[in-house]
Amino acid sequence: MENVFIFDHPLIQHKITLMRDKNTPTKEFRELVSEVSRLMAYEVTRDLPLVEVEVETPIATAKAKVIAGKNLAIVPILRAGLGMVDGMLDLIPMARVGHIGLYRDPETLDAVEYYCKLPEDAAERDIILLDPMLATGVSAVDAVNQLRKRNIHSIKFMCIIAAPEGIKNLHDTHPDVPIFCAALDKKLNDQAYIVPGLGDAGDRLFGTK
Repeated sequence: MENVFIFDHPLIQHKITLMRDKNTPTKEFRELVSEVSRLMAYEVTRDLPLVEVEVETPIATAKAKVIAGKNLAIVPILRAGLGMVDGMLDLIPMARVGHIGLYRDPETLDAVEYYCKLPEDAAERDIILLDPMLATGVSAVDAVNQLRKRNIHSIKFMCIIAAPEGIKNLHDTHPDVPIFCAALDKKLNDQAYIVPGLGDAGDRLFGTK
């Protein structure tokens, strides 16, 4: 599927296996989410524009390249997306951070927005939207809708585990938004959880269940 990127790096797959284990404690789970996000950030930022500069090495003057400008923002979908922020900032510390708060109505499975705070110049930035799980895709679609209402059009979506249903929903609704995920699982169950998945990422990150 065009604009969908599935990671297969051994380090990422190893860490995801540890995340899936129901016996992995909260502290280790949180560290793994951050580590996988950091590894994914390397590839998600591959197309960042560069400019040539001149620097003085201890030996001679050299022409080298640096990232052009500081126009990135990362936007976690609350609350589980928060677990991915530090890993991203480790590699791109110049990025601004916004937040979108959504929860899934347990009966209708619709996304309900309760918070949105973005950098003032968000419309001028490239946005990386973060959520560990892409299940039904409802929250991801709604988050992209909220960004576009604010005249933001340069958007990437990054998750750790996705279901085919979620990828299809997001891709069909916003085909121009690249989707980056570390693992594509089999399906959703009757409760709209990813199978085999890893359970509720938010609960496992924050020890609330």
